[in-house]
Amino acid sequence: MNRIFACLIVLLTLSSATRAQSGYILSGIVLDSATNQPLVRAAVVLDYARQTTGAYTDTQGRFEIRVTRGAHVIVVRHIGYLSFRLALSVHRDTDLTVKLPSVSSQLEEVVVTSKGYDRTVREPRLGVSQISMKTLERLPAALGEVDILRGLQLLPGVTSVGEAANGVNIRGGTTDQNLILLDDTPIFNPTHMFGLFSVFPPDAVNGLDLYKGNVPARYGGRAASVLDISLKNPNLEQFRLTGGISLVSNKLTADIPVVPGKVGLLVSGRGAFNSRLLPMVSNQLSSIRADFGDVVAKAFWRISDRSTLTAMGYFSKDFFQTNLLGSLANINSTSTQFRHQTLNSMVRWFYALTPRLNLQATVTQAQYVPDILSREAVTDNMVTLRQALRQRQAKVSLNYQRESDKTEVGISAIHYQLNPGELLPGNSLSVNYQKTPGENALELDLYADHEASISERLAVSAGLRYSHFLSLGPALVRQYTSGEPIDETSVVSTIEYAAGKVTRQYNGLEPRVGVRYSVGANASVKVGYNLMRQYLQVVTNTTTPLPTARWKTSDPHIRPQVSQLWSAGWFQNLKNNVYEWSAEVYWRNTRNVLDYKPGADFLLQANPETQLLQGRSKAYGLEMMLSKKKGELTGWVNYTFARTLNQVVAGADFDQRINGGDWYRANYDRPHSVNASININQSKHHSFSFNFVYSTGRPYTAPEGIIRYQNRNYPYYNERNQYRLPDYHRLDFAWNIYNPGLKARRWQGHWTFTVYNLYGRKNAYSIFFRTEGQATNPYRLAIFAAPIPSLSYNFEFK
Repeated sequence: MNRIFACLIVLLTLSSATRAQSGYILSGIVLDSATNQPLVRAAVVLDYARQTTGAYTDTQGRFEIRVTRGAHVIVVRHIGYLSFRLALSVHRDTDLTVKLPSVSSQLEEVVVTSKGYDRTVREPRLGVSQISMKTLERLPAALGEVDILRGLQLLPGVTSVGEAANGVNIRGGTTDQNLILLDDTPIFNPTHMFGLFSVFPPDAVNGLDLYKGNVPARYGGRAASVLDISLKNPNLEQFRLTGGISLVSNKLTADIPVVPGKVGLLVSGRGAFNSRLLPMVSNQLSSIRADFGDVVAKAFWRISDRSTLTAMGYFSKDFFQTNLLGSLANINSTSTQFRHQTLNSMVRWFYALTPRLNLQATVTQAQYVPDILSREAVTDNMVTLRQALRQRQAKVSLNYQRESDKTEVGISAIHYQLNPGELLPGNSLSVNYQKTPGENALELDLYADHEASISERLAVSAGLRYSHFLSLGPALVRQYTSGEPIDETSVVSTIEYAAGKVTRQYNGLEPRVGVRYSVGANASVKVGYNLMRQYLQVVTNTTTPLPTARWKTSDPHIRPQVSQLWSAGWFQNLKNNVYEWSAEVYWRNTRNVLDYKPGADFLLQANPETQLLQGRSKAYGLEMMLSKKKGELTGWVNYTFARTLNQVVAGADFDQRINGGDWYRANYDRPHSVNASININQSKHHSFSFNFVYSTGRPYTAPEGIIRYQNRNYPYYNERNQYRLPDYHRLDFAWNIYNPGLKARRWQGHWTFTVYNLYGRKNAYSIFFRTEGQATNPYRLAIFAAPIPSLSYNFEFK
């Protein structure tokens, strides 16, 4: 018996060892998550990172793989479905049931479209784009800061003059030709730190719409485009706290239901205090201080089932100090400080008259105050040059909507109040107080918009806006000799206007039309026309307007800009709306664009018309884009060919023409642009993103010789923008780690590791010239000349 028992033990041991070597059976079935139908020929891959084995499912959707004991990773893939991944430890025969969701039924991960495929193909408007905040948060960002303006620059037709540009250029427009709204309030300076970051608190933003083609009639006052950014409404039921920490800034957002179901409050703030950080980076930065912050509060009151009241307040402030930039003229200073702040507010009342008809009344106020401060070397006194712009608006609109059409009519009144420049000497004994005459203006608008489906194939959007602008006193208006250049030598007389008196009026109709014709169920052809007038503009002689660039209303000498845009496009959805393809062409003609005379100086200039010239601009281009909106790999790639040319012929004299009256390239003329953005959703806890950007270098002006005068050398400039910077290209990378605790808890964390300019391209922001001895030598300025890594942490508590 003992021998028999011993033999049994040996046989069992040998059987167990053989079993461990031969392995276990991993089997299962793969089904469609919606229909529970078996998926045939689904690929089942085991341990793809090591020696890979696998199988395909049979006609019943089943598979079987022999595996060894221990840890394994299984991946299941099928064309048209999201992949399935699972880490498991095998100790016995295992059977799995895998359900794959269809890509076509998935919610869009990347939204770079006109709010969904149906609107892209069926809506009659052209040039309407949207990027979801979810997409923006995944994009690689400079120094880890989620940035709306940088995200927009990945779209076709949206560019800037460089990495530190104060705004964006859209379809051949200047930065001030874009109407930027934050919950209906205008933003006059959309960037922090001279253009490095945008001013919009990302955690408080709900969505954004960019209108670069057909603009709805309710928008006016700008010649190129409208960027409408809406803030989130407070949650009336659940408390929520979000925040983040990065190398640049810290942020915190609280969503508070004050009276559950009735009243809610959203508060979001962001602050960057880099003054102590910069000296630690380099001794050369010890004299630089750079801080900024913004805060927004929004309250929502559900008065009844038919009536609501919304109130919003926004504050933003920047401070930048350096001794590397020039000070105010004729002031011997040790450092120069740039300071600007924005204070906006809005109140909106909504009332549903019927289920189809509603009334909305809105009152807004926006104030922008930029300062330049120079500290005198001897007295340590601060001399301040202050400007201010205030805009107040009231508007009422009626909206009527049915299944096949919708109509909006409204009225608006805007009051502009400008302080173009005020020199505050402080305690200085050598500087006198100066003040440039203020500006007052009133703009009255009536508008109507109607969108209707004429048939299954044909839809039309038609809008009409009437704007009436009045330049108001008090003002002293110069009269110049007719037919002579406007300068100090041609002044004939001066007319004084009392407060409230009209010095000049401008008015006109602004039609907007879009037509869509469907070609099958998933494609359409669209054509459109758009006309807009601009009565408020920026006066500057720099490539990108500084925070202290002067804003100017139209007056008896400065005529409003008038822009006309013609566009046409093809729009198509492919593979059950997984892919979206579009191609648009446009032609834009603008009258009365502003440019400056050689050597122009606008600071404290009481009569800026003597420093300005007005001409015309033409812009045309082709925009093509392919995007994949669902699946593990999402993103887009686009190409833009665009040209922008200006012509200024204000008179026969040399200083009344630019480049002899010939067409010349605008500062932001960049003919070729390619943008690609790819997001890889590895799992619900990891995603990887890449951005690649390429564009033609922008134009710049270089001296063509040296003039020697009174034993000094001066550079001689002939033509404007006759050369180009080297081409620009850059690759960015981001790794997002969501909720690394791997549990769905009330506290969820999100780490983001980013490398901006991954391969360290030294892109030229500008080329400037210095006169050194008998020569004028060029120097290249690069903003980000090396890879910039960053790490940020964001959290959510609810």
